[in-house]
Amino acid sequence: MARNAKGFTEDDDALLAELGVEVEAKKARKLTPREERIIAGFEEIQRFVEQHGSHPQHGEDKDIFERLYAVRLDRLRALEECQELLSSLDHQGLLSGASAGPAEPAETMSDDELLAELEVAATSDDISELRHVRSSAEKRAAEEIANRERCEDFATFKPLFELVESELKSGQRTTRRFGKNATIELHQWFILDGQTAYVADVGEDFDSPQGKKDARLRVIFSNGTESNLLRLSLVRALYKDETSRRITEPDAGPLFGSTLEEDDLESGTIYVLRSHSKHPFVSEHRELIHKIGVTGGKVESRIANAARDATYLLADVEVVASYKLAGVNRIKLEKMLHQIFAAAQIELTINDRFGHPVKPKEWFLVPLHVIDEAVALIINGSITELRYDPEQAALV
Repeated sequence: MARNAKGFTEDDDALLAELGVEVEAKKARKLTPREERIIAGFEEIQRFVEQHGSHPQHGEDKDIFERLYAVRLDRLRALEECQELLSSLDHQGLLSGASAGPAEPAETMSDDELLAELEVAATSDDISELRHVRSSAEKRAAEEIANRERCEDFATFKPLFELVESELKSGQRTTRRFGKNATIELHQWFILDGQTAYVADVGEDFDSPQGKKDARLRVIFSNGTESNLLRLSLVRALYKDETSRRITEPDAGPLFGSTLEEDDLESGTIYVLRSHSKHPFVSEHRELIHKIGVTGGKVESRIANAARDATYLLADVEVVASYKLAGVNRIKLEKMLHQIFAAAQIELTINDRFGHPVKPKEWFLVPLHVIDEAVALIINGSITELRYDPEQAALV
């Protein structure tokens, strides 16, 4: 039966009329755009609590979005209009809770000052438009990085910058990603915001407000400026800059090694495999036939299904050598290795599981010690003019 605009059927209306009851259709109050945005901002905080099981907290060690939500929640609790608007939605008791730890002294600031601190357009007066909240420590760090002065004795340091640039070009030094927990010491070199930076002096250690050891540095930049910033400020700046790099010492070791330093960026692994195939040719030359490849994942995962993959000669394989690599283009490196040993690539045809003929690539008739030699020459950059000669079984 059809219902009227009040939500009742004709029988319902008749019964209510006999009882003398008038029913007014309840009209839902239309929310203003500001109220809609306030509710949306509050729902973001609620989702955070559902995901993390706790209220958002203030603190420099917290994620930027958590700090944003903590400031927003404090503001919602302080505004009476927000309390009235959100009380029916607050099933988690967020509006009645205590402040989420020490924050900037918002109670002493005007609305315009608070909105400016939260990087909200003052004309909007809208707490739901918060973009990000920077702590006072982060702002001080940014100011220290930005406040560079002209280095009066840059002529003393210029030859050092020229030497480092030359050593980078020759491969004596390399650049590596700046790790999150990496340290900064006297006479170390970095790249920050596109400038080479040199730690020329380190002051006495002292305890920072966060309980960490800190020190005042004198950092010289390649554009002839310098900055007396804190070590922790430089660490934060290097970690925040996605393009920042640490410049290694000339004797920091080869690009490839059996182990990686803590702040190395592992790009992948050169692997050398030997097949257990029962193919007559493979069986006869098993000690000399090797598959050479480069992978960005685990070698063990890559060869897990070798016995069912024609690429691996439909047989199990063993890893006879591997070399980790850092900061190297894997595709170009693999292509280089295959070009070096191109003359020794074997021509072998086998049938896959469906009986189709397949010619596996990346298998070479070359002694293992020559592969070791080739990797070593790639490391020191002297491989460019060499190729493997099957007649001499050597690189020539």
